[in-house]
Amino acid sequence: MTESCIQKQLIEPGEEGPVTVSISRQVKPGCESAYEAWISGVIDAASSYPGHQGSNVLRPSASTQDRYVLIYRFDSYENCQNWESSVLRGDWLNKLDGLVEGEAEVQRGTGLEFWFDLPELPVNKHPSPHKMALILISVVYVLVIVLNILLAPLLVDVGLWLKTAVIVVLQVLLMTYLVMPRVTRWLKNWLYQ
Repeated sequence: MTESCIQKQLIEPGEEGPVTVSISRQVKPGCESAYEAWISGVIDAASSYPGHQGSNVLRPSASTQDRYVLIYRFDSYENCQNWESSVLRGDWLNKLDGLVEGEAEVQRGTGLEFWFDLPELPVNKHPSPHKMALILISVVYVLVIVLNILLAPLLVDVGLWLKTAVIVVLQVLLMTYLVMPRVTRWLKNWLYQ
């Protein structure tokens, strides 16, 4: 008997991996500093919840359609839901009155999908896990080798822990903002077929 599409996707709670959420909002003109203060407060509040793995904020630009984008990550769906259904988060959302226009645009990804988001594709369309893993292994390998070669002369007297931290930070930043958006676009036809 063949497995249905949904049976292949079913997993046990806690096995889904990290959950990344991006929330895009249009801030009313003149309310930018108040909104940035709100973002600092809500990030601080979220960071006190179990499983919180960090947040990023993208300021308005052409690539964000002139919207603020708040990105946060939790280690599991359950911990993400605990934050999203909390009274504390509700209180913070109530403070948005008068600061934003229209509805927030929300995207969610679990596991590796976040590296492969393309704005022109539907939110629920993701490449297969084996294709994502293959690309990430290749990209990580190449970046780690290149960074080790380029930084070796500069980090020759630095301990293993600091050298590894520098390489990991540079690798993740390069992957997130430079490499993966280009690789994903370049391999789009193969990834999404």
